[in-house]
Amino acid sequence: MSSILQQLRPQDDHATAARSGPLAIAADLAERLAATAVERDRAGGHPKHERELIRDSGLLTLSIPVEFGGQGADWATVMAAVRILAKADSALAHLFGFHHLQLAGVQLYGTELQQRSLLTATVRQKLFWGNALNPLDKRTRAVASPAGYILDGVKSFASGSVGSDWLTVSAWDSEADAALIAVVPTEQAGVHVEADWDAFGQRQTDSGNVHFEKVYLPTALVLQAPGQAPTARSTLRSQVAQLVMANLYLGIAQGAFDAARDYTLEQARPWFASGVDDAIDDPFTQHRYGQLWLTVRPAALLADEAARQLDAAIGKGDAVTARERGVVAIAVAEAKVLAHRAAIEISNQMFELLGARATSSRFGFDRFWRNARVHTLHDPVDYKLRDLGRYALSGRVPDPTPYS
Repeated sequence: MSSILQQLRPQDDHATAARSGPLAIAADLAERLAATAVERDRAGGHPKHERELIRDSGLLTLSIPVEFGGQGADWATVMAAVRILAKADSALAHLFGFHHLQLAGVQLYGTELQQRSLLTATVRQKLFWGNALNPLDKRTRAVASPAGYILDGVKSFASGSVGSDWLTVSAWDSEADAALIAVVPTEQAGVHVEADWDAFGQRQTDSGNVHFEKVYLPTALVLQAPGQAPTARSTLRSQVAQLVMANLYLGIAQGAFDAARDYTLEQARPWFASGVDDAIDDPFTQHRYGQLWLTVRPAALLADEAARQLDAAIGKGDAVTARERGVVAIAVAEAKVLAHRAAIEISNQMFELLGARATSSRFGFDRFWRNARVHTLHDPVDYKLRDLGRYALSGRVPDPTPYS
């Protein structure tokens, strides 16, 4: 039987590459995560076993340069792996993507000695990194002390903190009226991670609050001192973060599309007025799938292009200019806006295509929308559209911030 639905799959340019190398490992890992994704989404909590599956896959070293013992993959490959995992389980893909975001921070902020020490240890000890660098939360304070700082306070939305080995942290120095960025072992005395994440989506992202009580931070672990002027290159960290999110959203969109398509092929019943015997032959169903295809496909192409531009900018090292950095931010904003829309629209519209029986909890299809809705609130998409409008009208690139 010939049908548009038998041909449409939201594959991207990484489909061929995924048959070998790290993306093949990511695909195998995604298959294992998918087997329990619905059940674990209902349960929430800390996915200890699944984190060990990620650790054992070897993919935690994907973005680490070869000179430090890593695989030396480019960011296009890392983002492709994030997307593959997100199709199966966007919460675990979030943990994986944010692990590599912390490693990006070490590479973009850290000295050569810090990079060699921290990245080599990550490879040798199979370290899993978490995030306590929430730039909008200034409740963690840094007070200068001999040979370092003392940290006190709390950080919210600390993705991957539960069960992590090391954390990237930001803390506000009142004397300098500026923040520092540093790294600390999660098990260090005075660091307490709460497993209190209770959102209705992305339920296994280990995003608890992290409390710091008189935590000693040696100068050797400070990646960016308070008041230190960031370089164009170092501010590319925010673009790594934004592109991780864009690929999370794309993975959700593609996962929802595949789930809907498979259900339509295998279980859906045609509407009585359609005049067809098979749901996939309903022209309105075909029309809607065509629309959804044209929602996700451009987003994937723009995400891939943004990753290529990010790799090119990082490859220039300290020679990258503020303007070049800004052009990367525009490319990433384009991809993120379309990925945001694709995740929300497909995870919602799939139910109109599948009908009432598809709302049964045994399918767990609602997790796609819940995960997309929770994560796309990370920062307002309207500000991305503003940045794109400014660029279209006057050529102005976004000012570097933790979100742009």
